[in-house]
Amino acid sequence: MEKLIDVVNVCKFFPFKQGIADLVLRREPRSIRAVDSVSFSMRSGETLGIAGESGCGKTTLGKLLARLYQPTSGQILFEGNDVSLLHGSTLRNYRRSTQVIFQNPYTAINPRFTTQAFIAEPLLIHRIGSPAERLTLASEMLEHVQLSPSEKYLNRFPHQFSGGERQRIVIARALILQPKFLVADEPTSMLDVSVRAGVLEVLEQITREFDLTVMYISHDLSLLRYMCQRLAVMYLGKIVESGPINDVITHPTHPYTRALVAAVPVPDPDFEYKSVQIKGTVPSTPTNEAVGCLFVERCYQAMDVCCKAAPLPVLIGEDHWVACHLYN
Repeated sequence: MEKLIDVVNVCKFFPFKQGIADLVLRREPRSIRAVDSVSFSMRSGETLGIAGESGCGKTTLGKLLARLYQPTSGQILFEGNDVSLLHGSTLRNYRRSTQVIFQNPYTAINPRFTTQAFIAEPLLIHRIGSPAERLTLASEMLEHVQLSPSEKYLNRFPHQFSGGERQRIVIARALILQPKFLVADEPTSMLDVSVRAGVLEVLEQITREFDLTVMYISHDLSLLRYMCQRLAVMYLGKIVESGPINDVITHPTHPYTRALVAAVPVPDPDFEYKSVQIKGTVPSTPTNEAVGCLFVERCYQAMDVCCKAAPLPVLIGEDHWVACHLYN
């Protein structure tokens, strides 16, 4: 498989607004480091999962790849081209190649649009096809996401659909331009458990059918294990562990990854859970100004070196990396 995406030391910092006291006392401006020196690559047709608690930078990373945010520094290469330098027609072509499935299907759809208008809008923006051809493509996409017969859905409005049907419509819109890369940001978190399996089945089917490269963003390790080939675990803007999905989940090495895996519920009343003790919660305003490891205050295996130097990624298996002083 050819390399499609290469992320090299990408950072995204959001500056704090300075108040009068900050200006009077001449305090240095601070920033929230939402994504901090993240590097990875994705090959064509590959599925990558991004896991972590809320506030770790997962969604910001997805928006950077979709060029909804401009990176503060670093490079995002798509087919060898730096995404941050694209403009005009080249940026339009990249928009066509990259689509996003947003988390909340209740706010992702314009309530004034019919299903037909919503799904066909990207074709209109990119000036693709005649009105009749756009209608045909919209109908075909509804069939692909298992909303059949499509005539039943085309002229209805969002308030007439359930959450699962809305998410399938959002998926159909993301596919209408036949993209190469798809960012799925918590695609089932807003849905009832009873309809999640059906939506995941649709996503799995279209990934194979359209030969998509997909990044799944979720805090649900069970979902990621089912849908993805590789997994990257993020904490406070950094990737602390990455590798093949089964290796990372069955043999977690970073203390944070172990805690995430230990928190996954197992549908077996006789299963004995192993307690993994981590302290506190994710900082509400993570400025990441610490010199050492960002996880040191919550880690039950912290050492003196963890407070003095940030750990570097270490290869501990076949394409299995971990950033922890326990393995340096």
